[in-house]
Amino acid sequence: MDLDGTPIPKKKLDLYNRIMDEENKRQRSGVKKSMRNRCVKTGSKHFDKETLNELLIESGWEGLKEKEILFFYN
Repeated sequence: MDLDGTPIPKKKLDLYNRIMDEENKRQRSGVKKSMRNRCVKTGSKHFDKETLNELLIESGWEGLKEKEILFFYN
């Protein structure tokens, strides 16, 4: 079920599950790195680059990298 209560079509669920199964086989680089990547990706939708950079640094992570700024803010 989707968040609005509508059913998700089986073909979409099958594809999602197939991709997630492949993702689960991939070697991981670490939970903290994945957490930071998600913070950057999602945070860039909600915060300007200066605020997100400050929040990352205050939390103990590396600030925004130039390539992240170019990708998410241009």
